[in-house]
Amino acid sequence: MLRQQDVGHRIVVRRIVGIREGRPLFSDALGELVELDETHITLATDQGRVQVPRDEVHRAKWVPAARRPTAAAVIALELAADEAWPAPVRGRLGDWLLRSAAGWTGRANTALPIGDPDRPLPAAVDAVERWYADQGQPAMVNTPLPLATPVGAELDARGWGARPLTLVQTVALDRLRATLPAPGPTVELTAAPSAQWLAVAAGRKGGLPDAARHVLTAVDRLRFAHLYADGALVAVGRGTVTGEGRWLGLSLIEVVPEFRGRGLARQVVRALADWGADSGATDVFLQVEQRNTPAVTLYRSLGFTTHHTYLTRVAPA
Repeated sequence: MLRQQDVGHRIVVRRIVGIREGRPLFSDALGELVELDETHITLATDQGRVQVPRDEVHRAKWVPAARRPTAAAVIALELAADEAWPAPVRGRLGDWLLRSAAGWTGRANTALPIGDPDRPLPAAVDAVERWYADQGQPAMVNTPLPLATPVGAELDARGWGARPLTLVQTVALDRLRATLPAPGPTVELTAAPSAQWLAVAAGRKGGLPDAARHVLTAVDRLRFAHLYADGALVAVGRGTVTGEGRWLGLSLIEVVPEFRGRGLARQVVRALADWGADSGATDVFLQVEQRNTPAVTLYRSLGFTTHHTYLTRVAPA
């Protein structure tokens, strides 16, 4: 029997979804237990939030902790990711990070509730709301799961919404390089993005305010990949090395629509992977929305697996 103290654990729930010829039909859901009440069990799964009525639950069991990253591993990777995508306006609430980048991307405009906020949880959320109000922005919080499950429960109680689930995926750098062809001679790596590179990124992200340029460039070790065909820029990517040199972070891997399906993204990733290896990195991470099926499929084929997930929570208007 599940109890309130089980919130935050990774579990498998077998539910009854129908009856056929007098026998029950079952379906399994795997995810972090994020809410438990008298009528429903709510899980955060790779497919999003799943709410299971208690009267449909046949059985539930924990997934052994050895199959999940430790809290320390989740914190370390979240900090490496923050270092790789740095917001220009920053604050602290105890150990929590407060980040603002004029609204450009969710990652750079959210609080990151890892560690101790140095005050009771309700007061911490009140302080987050005030800080973002001072920035003239809606309050948003990234909740790494299962680490920030208690924070998520507090936000649920306040009526906060949630954006689609994001997967934080990783792979060993040597394994990634082994799955990829050697980069073509048309992939160029530069320490600063070209105007064409920025134009491709702006098309994907809906413009590039000054704050965006800070997010993209204010990292000590980074490279911008440019892949050309017939003199035109047709694919881009960005690589960073953070987390005390361990993590190569991949972001903004983009191929212009008319050149997709030709393996160009793989060439971009290979060029950045080689640079990361030369820079001393040993592991690779990226962040991708679970609903972005083409990207998730590509990264799975390269050996990426989900390290942990997070939800971007948004305060009610």
